Amino acid sequence: MSDSIKHECGIAFIRLLKPISYYLEKYGSPFYGLNKMHILMEKQHNRGQDGAGLANLKLYPRPGSVYINRERSNSSAPIRDVFLQIDHRINQVIGQRPELLQDPEALKREVDFTGELYLGHLRYGTFGKNDIENVHPVSRENNWMTRSLVLAGNFNLTNIDELFGRLIELGQFPPAKTDTVTILERIGHFLDRENDDKYRYFKDKGFSKHDVTEQLAKAIDLKEILSLSARRWDGGYVMAGMIGHGDAFVMRDPWGIRPAFYYHDEEIVVAASERAVIQTTFNLPYEQVQELTPGHALIVRRDGEVSEDPFTAPRPIHPCSFERIYFSRGSDRDIYRERKQLGRLLVPQILRSINYDIENTVFSYIPNTAESAFFGLVEGLDEYCQSVRAKQILEQKEHLTEATLQKILRFKPRIEKVAVKDVKMRTFITQDNERDDLVAHVYDITYGTIRPGVDNLVIIDDSIVRGTTLRQSIVRILDRLNPRKIVVCSSAPQIRYPDCYGIDMSRLGDFVAFKAAIELLRDRGEESVIESVYRAAKEELEREDAEEVINRVTEIYSRFTDEEVSKKIAQIITAPEIRAEVEVVYQSVPNMHKAIPTHNGDLYFTGNYPTPGGNVVSNKAFVNFYEKRNERAY
Repeated sequence: MSDSIKHECGIAFIRLLKPISYYLEKYGSPFYGLNKMHILMEKQHNRGQDGAGLANLKLYPRPGSVYINRERSNSSAPIRDVFLQIDHRINQVIGQRPELLQDPEALKREVDFTGELYLGHLRYGTFGKNDIENVHPVSRENNWMTRSLVLAGNFNLTNIDELFGRLIELGQFPPAKTDTVTILERIGHFLDRENDDKYRYFKDKGFSKHDVTEQLAKAIDLKEILSLSARRWDGGYVMAGMIGHGDAFVMRDPWGIRPAFYYHDEEIVVAASERAVIQTTFNLPYEQVQELTPGHALIVRRDGEVSEDPFTAPRPIHPCSFERIYFSRGSDRDIYRERKQLGRLLVPQILRSINYDIENTVFSYIPNTAESAFFGLVEGLDEYCQSVRAKQILEQKEHLTEATLQKILRFKPRIEKVAVKDVKMRTFITQDNERDDLVAHVYDITYGTIRPGVDNLVIIDDSIVRGTTLRQSIVRILDRLNPRKIVVCSSAPQIRYPDCYGIDMSRLGDFVAFKAAIELLRDRGEESVIESVYRAAKEELEREDAEEVINRVTEIYSRFTDEEVSKKIAQIITAPEIRAEVEVVYQSVPNMHKAIPTHNGDLYFTGNYPTPGGNVVSNKAFVNFYEKRNERAY
């Protein structure tokens, strides 16, 4: 993605189902779980570069010993930093007592991060500062193990004000008004209530205070706790948690917006945000890794019992389409195929944009995430060229000469790597003025790939969000090659609406498609539409019932075709000094659904939000835009 956006987070969970001695004997290391967790997190580094953390929990600890270990980092290389710190803590003990490596039970007692449960997290900050306090896993510890909670997640809730208010009504005093604190305290509240209820039950049954502790560990109803906690959540989420006594869970929102996968056998339970990383880490076939059902929780009890249980009522499923287009790693089997199909489906539009002049056109892509879509584009172009060659051969078969045949066979797409990304340059700096200074130098070009004044240049990106990098960097450097025409293609449709479920795209004024629609309204003297949508959006925000709220921002786009918006976008991203003609081609929404049939969460493109809170956020984002308030809409 040429315009980098902050998005998503990643989770990783491991529960060892055998004693540590088992892994030492079979795999030659008592750190089997820790090593696998390191790989799981490294393979998901694409999901978070603002921070990383890892928590470990030991089952059946001795009283008076630390049984929850946690390490977090917000350094420039957080995963590396976390594991360096953990290695240091381990080696401090092992260096003095190397015999512990052959004594798993003593190792578990004496050394940090040697327990049976691991919970890892990778953070892309979409809210709040990048302070260490905002890095997961977060904890809520108590002297009663059954009340201690460690939590990590990939989530954003749209109704945080409502949930925060309910905590206040319960008599709590949360230290911060954030998603993380609110969710932690909400789950913690119902965990406390479950403890209180069960404690009274066992006391009434005649159990001693000491014995009640063990009974609680067996009887805590984790499914009920999660069900009560999530009752009013509006948003996209995958959350994972560990209770101090050893129960653990991974839960996914009922709309299926955020992704989660898991695998378990007699040795291990593992969960992560992406299927491919589990396959890679444990060398598993595709079919053995399960997708966590929306509205369900993967629950692992202290005794090793594993179940997938519903915790809320079913809702219409709307998995995030952006996960498939950009966020998730392209090594997943289905995602790779879908991204290729996105590129292939652009072929008819691209051919029209170059007037079918294949011989005088060079095709390339914006590295690195658009590569898979580019492969699909090339396959589609090859198919087109094959059909043209076959037709010409059939038409000229009576008079075909070797020279003519050779000319026909040479008719194929010209493929070049025109743009080269400087991997040392990063474009996700928070302050726009600082970011702009770097953007212009993020990409280099390959000289000599274009015949000046003769060739068209078609270049594909996976999406075009702000258009900033295109205007300030990519189109400028491509124009240095002096192509006749530059066609910039997006394998995703026009991003028109804010996201509120885990991606930092909440300000409408950032979207080049929105800017284009506003400029079109002004060009046509229809500024009154902007005013009327503002008034309507304000009225929607005054509704008491979020279920009744309508997304009024759709009216901004209703007067224009996709092509009209794309043409205006091309003007926006073309600086005055650009010599080449510039055209922008976007994927259509129907073709996106054809390429990605199982992930229909297209809210960014259509404004069809899966939850009521999405409509609220969209209206609020427009109000913020109109009132010139540069702030998040949720």
